[in-house]
Amino acid sequence: MLSFEQWDAEFAKAEQMQRVRPASTDKPLLNPHRGTTTFQRFEGDALQADHSWHDELGPEKFEPPKPQAPYVGLYPATRVTYCRWPWSVLEPREGEIRFDLIHNSLKAAQERGQSLQIRFEPYVLDDIPKWYVALGGKVIPQSGGMPGPDIDSNDPLYLKHWRRFTAALGGEFNGHANLDSVDVAYAGRFGEMGGNATPESAAQLVDAYAEGFPETHLLSMIGTLGAAHAAKSGYRQFGWRGDGFLDVKYRAKGVVPDGLVWHHMYDEYPRHLNEQGLRDAWMHAPVSLEPYQTVWHLLKAEGFSRDIRWQLDQCLKYHPSTFMAKSVEIPAEYWDAYLEFENKLGYRFFVHQLMLPREVKPEQGFKAPLTIDNRGIAPIYKRYDFALRFVQGEQSALVRFKANVRAWLPGFSFVQEELRVPESLKPGPARVDCALVDSSGKACVKFAHAEILDDGWHPITHVRVLGA
Repeated sequence: MLSFEQWDAEFAKAEQMQRVRPASTDKPLLNPHRGTTTFQRFEGDALQADHSWHDELGPEKFEPPKPQAPYVGLYPATRVTYCRWPWSVLEPREGEIRFDLIHNSLKAAQERGQSLQIRFEPYVLDDIPKWYVALGGKVIPQSGGMPGPDIDSNDPLYLKHWRRFTAALGGEFNGHANLDSVDVAYAGRFGEMGGNATPESAAQLVDAYAEGFPETHLLSMIGTLGAAHAAKSGYRQFGWRGDGFLDVKYRAKGVVPDGLVWHHMYDEYPRHLNEQGLRDAWMHAPVSLEPYQTVWHLLKAEGFSRDIRWQLDQCLKYHPSTFMAKSVEIPAEYWDAYLEFENKLGYRFFVHQLMLPREVKPEQGFKAPLTIDNRGIAPIYKRYDFALRFVQGEQSALVRFKANVRAWLPGFSFVQEELRVPESLKPGPARVDCALVDSSGKACVKFAHAEILDDGWHPITHVRVLGA
């Protein structure tokens, strides 16, 4: 950025207002609440060595933060982690809920610079809680070729205990500052697809999540009765999660022509979003996607499409903020294409223009027309404030806008506010920085600006402070 003297020399003496237009960058931005997530582990932990993944193995041991993991070039750095635990792990005995696992995960994520997405799974394989079965909970043979029994999701005993379990977790974690979202995994294996719940049972179980987590974003499982109920009920904190992306098969052993077999990306998601009223959910709550199996499996296995750019471009049409790639390496030959995709997830803010007076007086009011360009595909869903920082030597003063940054959808957003010059400013030059800040005034979100300071603020211009 220009020095104060260089900046000042650019203006005619009579000019009173300045138009601030920062230089932009296309570089990746490591920002909160967006991007690729780690799975069942935290930033810096090793990837899955065998390219597999484990739904049931949520963190139970918590190591101190580690240096940057040695997998740079195989998996993106990330500010979000995603963890799942089965009911039998979280509540090994009736009424004894392992809140500590989630507390420790929230703490570990924060230490690694991440926020946490979580799922509570009714069961995974044959791990239905023994105490629940002992109470008389009904189980039925699993259908569809899957091993193990299935919980009867319509059993009054299940409705009672899962709702109690959900309410207890909500009472402990609703609104936690480092909790990004909770999956509405109300029934079935892995908590996906709603098990055998009827519409009436699904509605009761989903309502329990809405009541237990009114201040936390909830992600419905796309295609379930519960997702349709949440959308119909108008729950604003509900977004959605989708599994099965990148499963484009091009061989079907002669059953149909190559490339025309069933898969999620053509047959499921466009239909579900329209039928269930979820097309616009991304405008007020996050969307998270994950691949069928893993990116590595799909791009290495026989019979699947290798056109990763096309597939990833289809994912972007759903406005996801996060992509849960299961902490399995991205094949080296697809790394560049994946990074291009990763860079487009979620929000990407840029100050298109800000108008400020060239000269200000302490406690003076001034108008600040601001145009933000969100070059991403989704808004930010957590509360932050856009702020200006006036810097004079070692001293600085903060001015917050009242604008709701969560309303900054892709494209231009314009606000004009009446601000007041900090009374602590002294006569002389002052540098002006901008950032999205939390309640403490810490800069938390990087803008797509070419210049950024070590503390996360972006220098954008200067003003001259006059005597009072």
